[in-house]
Amino acid sequence: MIDPECFSREQLQQLFVLRMPFGKYKGRFIADLPGHYLNWMAREGFPKGRLGQLLALMHEIDHNGLSPLLDPLRPRAGSQLAHQDGTEP
Repeated sequence: MIDPECFSREQLQQLFVLRMPFGKYKGRFIADLPGHYLNWMAREGFPKGRLGQLLALMHEIDHNGLSPLLDPLRPRAGSQLAHQDGTEP
């Protein structure tokens, strides 16, 4: 379980900035990865570093049914953060 004191609004926003860099869901925002994939990653082991931390955070959020709480942070269509080509603003 992730201690809520260990993450910030900025880390939650990163779930909509950082895209999955590899695998079946390459290019998707971390926040948009399906629960079954996050569960698989949790069983197999999250990668090290920032990516692994964000995947673990998203897994906890999804597993506990808290994904709707991220909706206010979700970029609107047409915003700079919503680039489909994976580039950051």
